[in-house]
Amino acid sequence: MTSTWQIENFLTVRNGRLHIDGHDAVELARDYGTPLFVYSEPRIRHNIARLKQVGDNVGCGVKLCYAAKAMSTLGVLRAVRDAGCDLEVNSGGELWKALKAGFRGDQLNFNGLSKEAWEIELAIENGVYAIQVDSLYELSLIEETAKRLGKKANVSLRLVPGIESATHSGLQTAMLTSKFGMMPEEAFGAFAKYKDSEHLNLSGIHLHVGSQNPSPSVYTQAFDEMFGALLRIYRETGIRLQHINLGGGFPVNYLRDRSQADDFPAEQREMFAADFEPAEAMRTAWAEVRKKAEAEDVVDLLEGITLLLEPGRSIIADAAICLTTVRNAKTRPATSGQRTMDNGQSEELSTIHYPLSTDSWLLTDAGFNILLSMETYKWYYHLISAERAGEPHGTPYKLAGPLCDGGDVYFDIEGEGRLPDHRLLPENVEPGELLALLNCGAYSLAQASQYNGRFLPPVVLTKADCTAELIRRRDTFEDLVVNDI
Repeated sequence: MTSTWQIENFLTVRNGRLHIDGHDAVELARDYGTPLFVYSEPRIRHNIARLKQVGDNVGCGVKLCYAAKAMSTLGVLRAVRDAGCDLEVNSGGELWKALKAGFRGDQLNFNGLSKEAWEIELAIENGVYAIQVDSLYELSLIEETAKRLGKKANVSLRLVPGIESATHSGLQTAMLTSKFGMMPEEAFGAFAKYKDSEHLNLSGIHLHVGSQNPSPSVYTQAFDEMFGALLRIYRETGIRLQHINLGGGFPVNYLRDRSQADDFPAEQREMFAADFEPAEAMRTAWAEVRKKAEAEDVVDLLEGITLLLEPGRSIIADAAICLTTVRNAKTRPATSGQRTMDNGQSEELSTIHYPLSTDSWLLTDAGFNILLSMETYKWYYHLISAERAGEPHGTPYKLAGPLCDGGDVYFDIEGEGRLPDHRLLPENVEPGELLALLNCGAYSLAQASQYNGRFLPPVVLTKADCTAELIRRRDTFEDLVVNDI
């Protein structure tokens, strides 16, 4: 029977083992060691093609820009470029990497909210598509820099209108309480003030709705806000915006395998299981806004723009697997935390599904030094046995990483039940067995550190021609001290 975590022609089971684009995960781990990240170029291409379908469902041009912050290893950036996708960067460093990976300036959208002068200079010198402006102060700094360089900077003003969604609090970016953007009234005043600037091209507006939103309605709300801003800017200043930037990603279904779905509180479960078609969400949003454009007799204003999208997670998350080896095992008396159930009652975690007197602990070589979101956001990555992928996964284990830190665990150490207290694997898992964490391509290695003096892992990219290419080597001892003096 096919497990629900499997993806045809990508994640499959052959001879009982996990295969990734036809490559035996056990053989990959044997060749490159663990922990090991395996990214799939065919899956990246598939995800980009899916998002490009938005262009068939709206009545304007679409510019798709992969959010490099999700994962910016050069080999991944090249795969994104080769799939015909542009890029969104968030620092001068990411901008430099994008150029090194072969992107042109006009393929780059430059975000960020604490830009230094050298970063602004790099963006202007390379003619980026737009610098997303976070504040009035930053706008004056960009104008001053462009004047000094004798150039004209393309800019887009980032608005924060106060849109709330049911995603994780750390992924909320359109709320008034967030650190991003400027108030709409500030932006409208800036368009009036700088519309005749010799060194600024006021080309667009930007609104970021966050990531992993479980409801598509947030995109309709955001599109509506942006159309209202576009119309007001045109009527007050005469500026016809060249683009509107609907930043933020579309969700990834982290609970495609629902074997542990009931282990989550309802709100977490809804967020991790979010699953809708981006093209359909944008078709609905466009239809609603077009009605308003027709009522205002400004359809040409709407259809003359380019719509920018900045997905990261929905391109890269399910395109990667982290292979990790069990390095240690132990048993101890079972303990339990508390969580509030859907009915409002509090229950002990270990008595919900797995009445145990003894906990079996497995200690792996993959900790929060390479999977930080599992600790900071209590993010869920489905776990399977890579070498016994075809066997029933029904035995509960407590999982933890290798770090000298009590929070380096695969469950909610704070006892609030935001992650399953146990993970289900085949029976009798022992040290040496290879496990696989799925859907962990976004915000994993991109946020990694050498905490505890641990080597950053290698990255392998599986290709459409059935080869597997090493695109990042494992750290060495010298890498641990390369910047020390």
